[in-house]
Amino acid sequence: MDAEVSILAGGGATDARTAKVIQLYATSGGVAESQGNRTAVREQGRRRHPSQQTGGHVTKSTPTQGNSRQPAQLGHPNTDGFGRPAAAVTPISDEVRLPAESLGVEHLGPNRSSPLFSLSGLRGAVADSLTATAGFIRERMTGDYEVDEFGFDPHFTESVWFPAVRQVYDKWFRVEVTGVENLPVEGGALLVANHAGTLPIDAIMTSLAVRDNHPTGRHLRLLAADMAFEAPAVGEVARRIGATVACTSDADRLLRAGELTAVWPEGFKGIGKLYKDRYKLQRFGRGGFVTTALRNASPIIPVSIVGSEEIYPMLADLKPLAKVLGLPYFPITPTFPWLGPLGVVPLPSKWHIHFGRPIETGSYDESSADDPMVVFDLTDHVREEIQQTLFRMLSRRGSVYFG
Repeated sequence: MDAEVSILAGGGATDARTAKVIQLYATSGGVAESQGNRTAVREQGRRRHPSQQTGGHVTKSTPTQGNSRQPAQLGHPNTDGFGRPAAAVTPISDEVRLPAESLGVEHLGPNRSSPLFSLSGLRGAVADSLTATAGFIRERMTGDYEVDEFGFDPHFTESVWFPAVRQVYDKWFRVEVTGVENLPVEGGALLVANHAGTLPIDAIMTSLAVRDNHPTGRHLRLLAADMAFEAPAVGEVARRIGATVACTSDADRLLRAGELTAVWPEGFKGIGKLYKDRYKLQRFGRGGFVTTALRNASPIIPVSIVGSEEIYPMLADLKPLAKVLGLPYFPITPTFPWLGPLGVVPLPSKWHIHFGRPIETGSYDESSADDPMVVFDLTDHVREEIQQTLFRMLSRRGSVYFG
């Protein structure tokens, strides 16, 4: 207290309340005593708070000779102007940063702009697609191709579909893919992803991401809504590229055949949500995908997709018009329906698809598939895994359209 009184006397201040404030914030007593107190408090804080497990070095300011003082390197804003060196402040943590290696969702590569904005990029995309289509017609005439029981046509998919989609995948959305090591080299697995974007383009991009990045180039079989197969042209193409109806029987057959199978449990609630609700997962149905995975002892792989929410920012849903047209929703976006057919062109958002660590189901017994509590808990676990990964991916994201 003598030190504080001397300061008051030197500065002309005699207010007792000011003396209490100085006593509260200023460094106490001798150097050895204050250092010991700070060490004890710091160690106590480490034991009390998880963020203090890796304490850091704190620079302590020292008084200079004469009347001149250098500003303290580390101090408290309420003590720096009181006439003596600032008190050392122990930070909450010296490692205040997001973990880098725990998620595997970091953007390590250089940012890529969209080549389709240039005339040369557009010409190249059209030329590649025409070349692939010509080769498909030539080979198709020989009749040397196969179609499986679901209607999947690998020849059509590889020769026509993927070459056309790859132009959008690489040059429009500039898709980044991480976590491919979590996909099994062989055997069945159920991929569960968030659903968004007004149109189910995220399913198409995920399918190509697996094909182009898996070490053995495996195909992804898609479980789609009934509506996808009701339109004659859309349904035929969907069957040819490996999609089938999202029902228990088809999902069981695919997993038992050892196929990588993907499902989007949010359904129309996911792709039809408003832009203000972007990246907020909707209800995952009744957990039918979990029941299917448990019955087949297939691992569940959470898939998190960033970028799909911004391709058609849905500002409103004209429900009365949607009901008249027999649609689940009728979207109003910044470009649709105002620009007519041009409004269907998606905005060139930057995409990132992350395949999470598998959630094993082989340890559950056969009766678990019929236990509502097990199904509910596992469904909630998968949903929460995807939601938290989305939040962390978004925290590392750059520009939405130019990142």
